[in-house]
Amino acid sequence: MTPVHKVAPSFNNLGLAQSLLAILADNKFTNPTPIQHQSIPAILEGKDVIGIAQTGTGKTLAFGLPILQRLAKSKGQALVLVPTRELALQVDEVLQKVGRSLGLKTAVIIGGEPSGRQIAQLRRNPQIVVATPGRLIDHMQQRTYSLEKIQILVLDEADRMLDIGFLPQLKQILAAAPQERQTLMFSATIAKAISELAARHMKMPFRIEVAPSGQTAANIEQEVFVIRKEDKMRLLEKTLTDHDGTVLVFSRTKHGARKIAAGICSMDRKAIEIHSNRSLAQRREAMDGFKSGKYQVLVATDIAARGIDVKDISLVINFDLPDNLDDYVHRIGRTGRAGKFGKAVSFATPEQRSDIKQIERLIRKTLPILTTPTLPPHRVGAAMPEDRERRFGSGGFNRNRQRPSGDRNSYRGSSKSPYHGTFRTPSRSASAGEGRLSGKSGRSQRHSFDYAPRRVSRRDYRGQR
Repeated sequence: MTPVHKVAPSFNNLGLAQSLLAILADNKFTNPTPIQHQSIPAILEGKDVIGIAQTGTGKTLAFGLPILQRLAKSKGQALVLVPTRELALQVDEVLQKVGRSLGLKTAVIIGGEPSGRQIAQLRRNPQIVVATPGRLIDHMQQRTYSLEKIQILVLDEADRMLDIGFLPQLKQILAAAPQERQTLMFSATIAKAISELAARHMKMPFRIEVAPSGQTAANIEQEVFVIRKEDKMRLLEKTLTDHDGTVLVFSRTKHGARKIAAGICSMDRKAIEIHSNRSLAQRREAMDGFKSGKYQVLVATDIAARGIDVKDISLVINFDLPDNLDDYVHRIGRTGRAGKFGKAVSFATPEQRSDIKQIERLIRKTLPILTTPTLPPHRVGAAMPEDRERRFGSGGFNRNRQRPSGDRNSYRGSSKSPYHGTFRTPSRSASAGEGRLSGKSGRSQRHSFDYAPRRVSRRDYRGQR
């Protein structure tokens, strides 16, 4: 019996123009991914499309290529909505890589940048606008941008936009956009709210699901350690010691991300954090440094995770399990991209065993729970935020300890302060060097000190009472 040889899919058979095919060949894009293979012909035909595919499967080119071809035949405009600044910059980078030689003009409308620069970009009449919903609404309200030219509207990472509370803005934007438009929606998972949004604002959408919603890539090895909260940093040190590649670590909170990054730096590894409290310039510097190899480890929160598209991330560590367990799929999707092998390790506390079960139901796979290895010794002053709160209380000051005379603010920023941990001081009296958070003027701020506590004895108070 003659064996049947399967012919690999090709961009040449999808209806793309020769100019785009030449650019794809120059950039060594040879074979389309499944989501690209199924989406491109449908979008070229003008259909509304819902595309469900795992993270890292090339969704940007799946809608970007047909959009470039369709807009070349008209004077219209496309709007791409994304949940985060990092993803907006990433989408723009991919679109420019393909469309720059064709004279493509884009505008990136995101928070953290001067609006004047964005207004200048919009006045250039760009073919594609990439925006986060909040900043786009600002421009619409200030009448510096109108949706009247929109012919194609894309919701990229739609589930994440709903998770972080963009549903009211999305409804406002969809209502303001022209009724006669093509609407595209792409995501790694699809929830009930997304289906309802599609039913209301899309016209008989063509649904493409190249993998069941929530399914993870088969080339990602997944492991779980069940460990006490106070031992997580030691397990992280052991895991990083056993691994030489590029590592992405996920934290549940911004404060935790900062602490984890500082702890990793104390292990003689170059690490940087990225979260919503960092300025756009800081976030760009972190991403550029991580891509270039300046930093071996990037510590991120979920709010910033969707824009992390770095080649060859060999290990993802869930230092904290996500609040929204659907984000587990997006997190580990940062590794094992483009068919390469990847690994994901999750740290769970004994109280989170039920969360592990929920993740297993979501991804339709049993996660192996490994025996905790021999951990390195404790590092002095390496307590994590959870330990600090347990030891010092939510206010950051242990009232059972003896309190020295004088104003505690007089010790602020001094390594000799007997107050160890965090405490609140008025932001108006805090200097930039003391860790004051920007954008919170007039509010009580939380300051952290990472030195080891100094023992306070009765001798210290003689003659002071």
